[in-house]
Amino acid sequence: MSDEIVRKTAETAKLYFEGVEGERPYDLWKAFDKGLARDLSLFITGQMYARERIPHTVRQMITVAALTVLEKTEELELHLQAALNVGCKPRELAEVIFQTAVYGGVPAMNQGLKALRRVLEARGQWPMPDEV
Repeated sequence: MSDEIVRKTAETAKLYFEGVEGERPYDLWKAFDKGLARDLSLFITGQMYARERIPHTVRQMITVAALTVLEKTEELELHLQAALNVGCKPRELAEVIFQTAVYGGVPAMNQGLKALRRVLEARGQWPMPDEV
């Protein structure tokens, strides 16, 4: 891998995940296979998430929607933190999660909203202000 990909991986990981609580996927992967963990991180963070075709806020809202519909709550909490780190507003994230009810069902939406509430509580941002 080029030095440029390594640099982009580090920059993007810092942007998304600095201060994120809990185990990060990279740490889990690394515990089992350091080389594969590096390769996955270089691709996912350094090549996919670092792409500048869409803003980081949009990329994270898409990720939040997908993880909500799939009911991948643990990963969703990680990406809700990342979404807030890159500038998504709590109300925007709630709206994205509400939108998923149309495609993933109300139970998935409810799980997503609970995950958002947990993340906001941990960050001292709950309850959310009434204004949109």
